[in-house]
Amino acid sequence: MLVLFETAAGYAIFKVLDESKLKQVDSLYKEFETIEKANKIVKLKHFEKFQDTTEALLPLLVEGKINKNLKKVLKKVVAKEAHEQLAISDAKLGGVIKEKLDVSCVYSPAVAELMRCIRSQMEGLITGLPAREISAMSLGLAHSLSRYKLKFSPDKVDTMIVQAISLLDDLDKELNNYIMRCREWYGWHFPELGKIVADNLAYCKTVRKIGDRTNVAGSDLSELLPEEIEAEVKLAAEISMGTEVSEQDIDNIRHLCDQVIEITEYRAQLYDYLKNRMMAIAPNLTVMVGELVGARLISHAGSLLNLAKHPSSTVQILGAEKALFRALKTRKDTPKYGLIYHASLVGQTSAKNKGKISRMLAAKAALAIRYDALGEDTNAEMGVENRAKLEARLRQLEEKGIRRISGTGKAMAKVDKYQHKSEVRVYDPSGDSTIPSKKRKIEEVEEAVTPVAKSKKAKREPVAEEVAEETPKKKKKKEKKAAAEETIEEEVPVAEVSS
Repeated sequence: MLVLFETAAGYAIFKVLDESKLKQVDSLYKEFETIEKANKIVKLKHFEKFQDTTEALLPLLVEGKINKNLKKVLKKVVAKEAHEQLAISDAKLGGVIKEKLDVSCVYSPAVAELMRCIRSQMEGLITGLPAREISAMSLGLAHSLSRYKLKFSPDKVDTMIVQAISLLDDLDKELNNYIMRCREWYGWHFPELGKIVADNLAYCKTVRKIGDRTNVAGSDLSELLPEEIEAEVKLAAEISMGTEVSEQDIDNIRHLCDQVIEITEYRAQLYDYLKNRMMAIAPNLTVMVGELVGARLISHAGSLLNLAKHPSSTVQILGAEKALFRALKTRKDTPKYGLIYHASLVGQTSAKNKGKISRMLAAKAALAIRYDALGEDTNAEMGVENRAKLEARLRQLEEKGIRRISGTGKAMAKVDKYQHKSEVRVYDPSGDSTIPSKKRKIEEVEEAVTPVAKSKKAKREPVAEEVAEETPKKKKKKEKKAAAEETIEEEVPVAEVSS
């Protein structure tokens, strides 16, 4: 029986000298207590060394497949003794060998115990291979295997993103300080240049080239500035109100300009590196919120995996912890957004819709983060799809109530203001009782009495005429009485006088 034994350094094929010992599985380890005893049981027939770690790792990664080196070894050694059985440690590999090379393979508990015993005396059984080299190969293979088994990739190291975004922020601060110092320093000599040239990089390059303002007239600034600005700079240099400075001062200012230009170029290079790293580690998050905002979110959480554990509500206000705790303490409104405020989708929204869009963006970004951190795919299809949905929702919010008024769209565009129209109704008490009302009785009586009333009126008409005839007689009687009373009043005073 032949034994295929796999080591970190290569393939070893042993010949079993005494197969009867394999039947005693429980006591087989006693036969391998020393190297002398082990040599009586097995003997090395061939050893094929691996060229590098990749070659050793390949059969471990792809299970159930035979590689070229192993195929060559088996053809060379086993083909000579085709009648012999081949003891192996992997049943799947035995099936492939039997199919490809037509060699009968054996896998049993006795074979597994034999492999364990050979491994205990491997350094003595495999001759021509130093123990130090075997240990080095074993260590390298263990590291490589652990990386692949845990799906570890150097491109997935988010520590690089944390360091890169921190360095980028530090460079921005230092760059602003340097530029401010350069403008203030050179402004004593040529103050008008700071107002004419607004771009910081162009300003530093211009200062480095012209030096003293007296050299502006003979300097060619067409590569740095447009023609109009160049003419304005030359005109301002002739009538400048700046003070005179020494050549040593100009040299120091130029050195400062060199520092600003170098830092600016390095910042651009670092930004490109950060962009490529973000697309490799978190492509979906990058599509949703951008490289800088995504990198700041990862840096704030500590790692991509920690960020994936946060819910969307935490992602939304990540970076606004002070405002959140202050609002909770004073019982005021909590913040609507943190670092996510600087995303392009939130920035292009009107003020009234920023809260809604930031909430929706945080929800989609949380899904994208988990997909990037825990998923196996490295494409950004999910991020592109979710961003398209958010943009459609944003358009819907911004264009709410605004529709094109044409054709059938007029009815949709017309929005009437709601007005409450109340109708005043008089209470009808007739429904309260089953007894007919008095008004109804009066109406019925009037309908029944109308002919009699007409006849009475007709009879009373002559009476009215008699009254009209009698009235003048009564008037005459009254007039006579009044006249008689007057005569009596006149007679009384005359009698009194005569007496």
